[in-house]
Amino acid sequence: MSKQGIYISLFVLLGVLVSFLMHAGIEIPVIYLLVNDFATYSLGLTWDAWYTIHAVGSVVLLLLGLLVGFQQGRYWWRVIYVERRYPWLFKQ
Repeated sequence: MSKQGIYISLFVLLGVLVSFLMHAGIEIPVIYLLVNDFATYSLGLTWDAWYTIHAVGSVVLLLLGLLVGFQQGRYWWRVIYVERRYPWLFKQ
């Protein structure tokens, strides 16, 4: 694998990790509210509906993490290695 491929792959991994943290940041408070007072915070949905929301939200956040990570990896590769906008990284 080339240096560029590794660089972009690591950005994709970073995007997935950030999406995982966002998922936890959203899900933990929502589950806390639902478990403590389901009638008030369920928005009229059943547990099965909330499970479906969880499944769809998980996939959407994962795909967004992959997409944003890939896009950012390509962007910063171009900025740093192609355009060399940050010359202090390349001391000679």
